[in-house]
Amino acid sequence: MRPSMPASFAVAVLLAFALPLVAAASATPSAGHGDFAGLVDIGNGRHVYLECQGSGGPTVILEAGFRNDAEIWQVTDPEGQTSVFDGIARFTRVCAYDRPGTLLDQDHFSRSDPVPMPRDAQAVAADLHALIDAAGIQGPIVLAAHSLGGLFARLYAATYPDDVAGIVLVDAWQEDLPEILGSEEWAAYEALAAPAPPGLDGYADLEQIDFGTASSMLREAADARPLSPMPLVVISRGRPVQLPPDVPADFSPEAFERGWSEGQDRLAALLPNARHEIAARSDHYVQIEQPDLVIAAVKAVVDAVRDPASWERVTPEPPPST
Repeated sequence: MRPSMPASFAVAVLLAFALPLVAAASATPSAGHGDFAGLVDIGNGRHVYLECQGSGGPTVILEAGFRNDAEIWQVTDPEGQTSVFDGIARFTRVCAYDRPGTLLDQDHFSRSDPVPMPRDAQAVAADLHALIDAAGIQGPIVLAAHSLGGLFARLYAATYPDDVAGIVLVDAWQEDLPEILGSEEWAAYEALAAPAPPGLDGYADLEQIDFGTASSMLREAADARPLSPMPLVVISRGRPVQLPPDVPADFSPEAFERGWSEGQDRLAALLPNARHEIAARSDHYVQIEQPDLVIAAVKAVVDAVRDPASWERVTPEPPPST
């Protein structure tokens, strides 16, 4: 079934499907290579759930959007398509992880240890760095990130620039959105997106991130250390985001879509050789609706890391669905 996911990353994370959980186990050295699914000790008594498949390098790390866990990269709609996770595993090693407080649906909650909420974006980037180090994942890595995960990925790249060789941003957050929308529209958006979705009010560990503060944090980090030259693909939705029926009267979907589109153009302007692709058949969850498009973008970036000349030679077409 098609998951009902409204405006950017948060408003309704209650998906109408379920995926089986992979049993977590204590981390072993195999976390650094080959297939792995289990808990990794990142220090300070905390464990983070990591799942990896495939072989070869560079390793691709998937960063999910706000309140989404790793399983979001294994869902497709319609069913029968190759998921982003499985598709990438065919040509290189790919890993996804659960941030604390994330979930797939009401039956599948984060398998990582909880932490106090709210969190700031720098803590998310620090966790990912600790996870990569503890798991023994060799860098540099390619980051593929959806929605608010794009902010985390870019903050990671600004904080640990030598660790990142390429980035794919999938309908990702752009840090100027609060200013683009203006104070009134921004306040209406926060009122829509920040509260816990219906049915999750009792989930005390639910991920909480202040979007405005996170945006300011990224802006400062990016100003101090702009994105280094690397292969970059920006994938933007081609259809308006799905909204819940109880949208506040002072929230303008049209203004939000205009602001989001401007933000996507700014992401595509981060580097002069960046590619900007429009997912014509998708709204916000491009990796679910058009996984082949995301897989092809990641493969182009991986190929460019392996052979930099390939970036200038050809823009690949998405592979056929299987």
